[in-house]
Amino acid sequence: MPKTLPPAYTIVPPGRPLSGRVSPPGSKSITNRALLLAALAKGTSRLTGALKSKDTVLMAQALRQMGVTVEEPDATSFLVISSGKLTAPEAPLFLGNAGTATRFLTAAVATIDGTVVVDGDEDMRLRPIKPLVDALQSLGIDAEAPTGCPPVTIRGTGRFGKGRVEIDASLSSQYASALLMAAPFGDGPIEVALAGKDIGARGYVDLTLAAMRSFGAKVEETSPGTWQVEPTGYVATDFHIEPDASAATYLWGIEALTGGKIDLGVAADAFTQPDAAAQVVIAQFPNMPAIIDGSQMQDAVPTMAVVAAFNNQPVRFVGIANLRVKETDRIRAVANELNRIRPGLAKEEGDDLLVASDPALLEAAQRNVTSRIETYHDHRIAMSFALAALRVGGVTILDPACTSKTYPDYWDMLASLGVELVPTA
Repeated sequence: MPKTLPPAYTIVPPGRPLSGRVSPPGSKSITNRALLLAALAKGTSRLTGALKSKDTVLMAQALRQMGVTVEEPDATSFLVISSGKLTAPEAPLFLGNAGTATRFLTAAVATIDGTVVVDGDEDMRLRPIKPLVDALQSLGIDAEAPTGCPPVTIRGTGRFGKGRVEIDASLSSQYASALLMAAPFGDGPIEVALAGKDIGARGYVDLTLAAMRSFGAKVEETSPGTWQVEPTGYVATDFHIEPDASAATYLWGIEALTGGKIDLGVAADAFTQPDAAAQVVIAQFPNMPAIIDGSQMQDAVPTMAVVAAFNNQPVRFVGIANLRVKETDRIRAVANELNRIRPGLAKEEGDDLLVASDPALLEAAQRNVTSRIETYHDHRIAMSFALAALRVGGVTILDPACTSKTYPDYWDMLASLGVELVPTA
């Protein structure tokens, strides 16, 4: 059973460097890819090092609805037993605000002979999915999303088409990943091509390709932004999931802001996830660069922005327009909440985020600062702003339970390092 958390936590600045050993949870991005690929593979697949969080639980539940056996032998493993084909569920698939699960399954369920509705919560119903629906329609698949956002209705015939399909992945690389993972079920080879040069975060497509190949897919990049996928289906396999690089960014932020040392048990350059690139940037604190391109490490931007608030000089974050269509508008959310800590600390300039930076905030724990941080149901806002509270006194994080989406043990991790968390109404 998930642990019940208070409505809010007020964090007491520790006043000392935080050091210790912390093992980040498994990668959400890779866990949801592996769960889907294992469900599409005939036989038994063992997934180890996996993340058990709200998003991955929703993915597993959806797969069970479609006839896949998903067992959980321990806290970091899944055992997936599948016939290699999904079957039409009796009810709509509800995926909360899990973007990866929603986008990936929208394409995957098109391989089913039957009607499937892919839906989510009120926040997910505001997140665009039209580019993926358009791409499916171009393959001859009956798919519709009247609002351009979930719910999506797919009326499948058990066939996924063949030939060339173009996908506009400028809003999210997940659209391209979704098509790629379903493409091995084509009636013939499928060529997946990016429409234009822009893509949300290319590194996540590379994660998808690596996972597909581990499950037996034959996929080749024939030219920049174009991939040829053979109709091989997938084969069951044992697959180990690496720790979550996005979660690691909070640990690197703790090191930077407190002068401590956290042993993650894995080197930054050992991650294959693109967000790991944030470590090089955070390690430059308090002299982080004046301009940071966040386009290829989007989930790390809130972490870097909070750390940048204490930097010696202002920092402008560019290439982050896609953050407006995440769990919340993260550009606006980060700017709003930094300004609660100190008015004028951040502002939006178009789709850029300018953090004014104020190294004097490093002494703010000595002052009576009162800031109640709104988290917008967004796990990354909650976890990032908890870092600010390590140096600024009187910061309260509202709705701490939202971190269950990707890091259920986040608050226990802080407590294990000696951070005092005061339950607050």
